[in-house]
Amino acid sequence: MTEFPCEVIRNFSIIAHIDHGKSTLADRSVQLLTGTIPRKVFGANQQVLDKLKVERERGITVKAQTASMIYHSNRKKYLLNLIDTPGHVDFSWEVSRSLAACQGALLLVDATQGVQAQSISVFHIAKERGLEIIPVLNKLDMPIADPSRITAQLQSMFGINPAEVLQISAKTGRGVEAVLQAVVERISPPSGSVHEPLKALLFDSQYDRYRGVISLVNIKGGVMRKGDRIVSCHTGKKYDVTEVGVMYPEEIPVTHLQPGQVGYIACNMKESTEAHVGDTLHQVNAPVDPMPGFQPAKAMVYAGVFPVDTSDFIKLEESIRRLTLTDRSVTIQRESSTALGQGCRLGFLGTLHMDVFRQRLEDEYDANIIVTAPTVPYKVIYRDQTVIVSNPTDFPDEWGPASRVHGVQEPMVKASIVVPEEYLGDMMDLCFSRRADNLDHRYLDSGTSASARVMLTCTLPLSEIVTDFFDQLKSRSSGYASFDYEDAGYKASDLLLGLRIFQMTFLLNGKPVDALALVIHRSVEHKIGRTWVRKLHKVIPRQLFEVPIQAAIGKRIVARETLAAMRADVTAGLYGGHYERKLKHLENQKESKRRMKKIGNVDLPQDAFFDILSTRAK
Repeated sequence: MTEFPCEVIRNFSIIAHIDHGKSTLADRSVQLLTGTIPRKVFGANQQVLDKLKVERERGITVKAQTASMIYHSNRKKYLLNLIDTPGHVDFSWEVSRSLAACQGALLLVDATQGVQAQSISVFHIAKERGLEIIPVLNKLDMPIADPSRITAQLQSMFGINPAEVLQISAKTGRGVEAVLQAVVERISPPSGSVHEPLKALLFDSQYDRYRGVISLVNIKGGVMRKGDRIVSCHTGKKYDVTEVGVMYPEEIPVTHLQPGQVGYIACNMKESTEAHVGDTLHQVNAPVDPMPGFQPAKAMVYAGVFPVDTSDFIKLEESIRRLTLTDRSVTIQRESSTALGQGCRLGFLGTLHMDVFRQRLEDEYDANIIVTAPTVPYKVIYRDQTVIVSNPTDFPDEWGPASRVHGVQEPMVKASIVVPEEYLGDMMDLCFSRRADNLDHRYLDSGTSASARVMLTCTLPLSEIVTDFFDQLKSRSSGYASFDYEDAGYKASDLLLGLRIFQMTFLLNGKPVDALALVIHRSVEHKIGRTWVRKLHKVIPRQLFEVPIQAAIGKRIVARETLAAMRADVTAGLYGGHYERKLKHLENQKESKRRMKKIGNVDLPQDAFFDILSTRAK
C-alpha cells in the first residue's frame, strides 16, 4: 500500500437509475483490472459485487459495495476504489452515504431509456457534494439504442458537454477501458498526509459472527496499522485494531492504510450499536476534530415485525440489530400487541426497502415473522403539544370541541414521474385520483409523439404511494414510467371541511384487533373497509356462533360481514314423534349459541395474519 500515495488514488462511485447497468459495469471493471471473473464468462452478468441473496434473486442492488482495483496508465500504477450503489429511490440514503467517501462519480444512463427520475435525483446529490461527474451512456449494443437523443437530453437537463459523454456497452466490455482512463484523468485525487494524526471516516459496517463488527473506513489523514489502539469520537470507546485490509473485491489483509485509501478494519467491536455510521476514528492520545458525519435517514414508512412463535422475540430482536449494521437507515422501537405479542416497530425509507429487509431477515437469520401493514407517520396537534404518531393504535379516536386534538397533519412528498408523452394523460389521472396537488409537467426532449419524454411533478400524500401506487404507475404506462420522490414536509387537514384522517379499527365479535388498525383518509374509508372485511371473512375459521366482522371509525361502522355459525344437527337422533320435540332442541341450541356469543372469544390464527398481511389492501 506504500506504492499508492494520494496522487495515484481515485475514489469514485457509479450512480444511476435502477436497471441501467451499474453492477454490470462494476463487473467489467473488476474483471478487466483484477482478473477475478474468468475470461470465458466475460459476456455474462456475474453480479460479483451483488453479494446478497436478495440482490441476486431480484436482480437489483440494495447494498453499496466497495472494490479496490489497480490500473496501469502512462507507466504509472493507480489505485481505483469503486463503490457500486443502489438505483432505487428507497435506497437513496445509501447512495448519499457512499458518495461521502468519493471525489467523483460515473453518471450511468441507459441509451435505450434515457434520463429517468432517479438519474435526476442522484445527479443533484453528487453535485451538492461537489463531485466530478463523468457522464456515461450504456447499452450501446442494443438495437434500439439512441445515443444522439440521450446525449441531447443530458445537455438540456444537466448542461453536460456532449463531447464529454462516453459511450460504452458494459455487457460486452466495449468502451470500459476508456471509462477507467477518464476516471484517472478527470477525477481529482484525495487530500491528506501520512504525517498528520490518524483521522478515519467510518462510512459502512457489517457483522461477522467470528470477528464481530467489520467497519469500512476512508482514511482522511495519518496511517492506520494493525495493532493500533483507536478511539471512537461518537462513543469514546477504545479498540485494538486486529486486522486491516482492502476489498479486492474480496477481503485482502494488508499491513496498513494510508490517506485517501478505502478499506476495512476489525477491532473486536462486539456490540452492533457501537458502529456509528459517520463516526470519526483516531488514535489514543492523538485527538482530532470529528468530521460532520451524515444527515440521519428519515423513516418514511413504518411496520410492525412480530415473531410467529412469541418465544423467539429475543432472537428476532438481536437479528434485527445485527442486520441494521448493514442498513443504518432502519429505525427500531419495541412494541407489543394483544394479538401478536411482543415485537418491534421498524421505520423504513419505502415499501421496497421494507420488503427487502423482511427477505433478508428470513434468508440470513432464518426468521419466521409476521409484518403488519405499512403506515406513515402523522403529526397530531394537541392543545399543549405536537406528537408524531407512526402506530395506528396510538392515533386518537376522538374529535370535536371536547377533544384535546386540534388537528392532524399528514406527510407529503414531491414526486417526479418521467414518462413517454403518449401516457401523460393516464399519469395525470392517476395522480389526481391520489389527491395530487401543484401538478406540472415539462418536456425533456423534442421529437415525435412516440419518442418525446415528459417529466411530471406534483405534491402527493405519502400515504397514497405506500400502497399500490407504483403497481398502478407501471400498469398504466406499460412499464415505461419511472418514479422518484423526496420529502416535502407536512400538510394540515382542511379544518373548514372537517378532519379528514381517521383511525380505522376492525372488530371481531365486537372486540378490536389492534394489529390490523389503519390510518386512512375519509375519501377511501368505504373502499378500504369493505376490502379488508371481505379478506377477514375469507380467512377466519367458522365458530359455533355467529361472528360479526366490522370495520369501524370511532363509533361509526363503515363495513360489515357476518361469519355464519357452524350448526350441529341436534335433531339427528330424533325419529318420529311430534314436531315440537325437534323445535325444543332447536330452541335450546339457539339459546346456547346466544350465551356463547356473549362470552366467546374469536382468536385470529397466525395463518390468517399471514394471508391478510401478505398483500396490502388494493
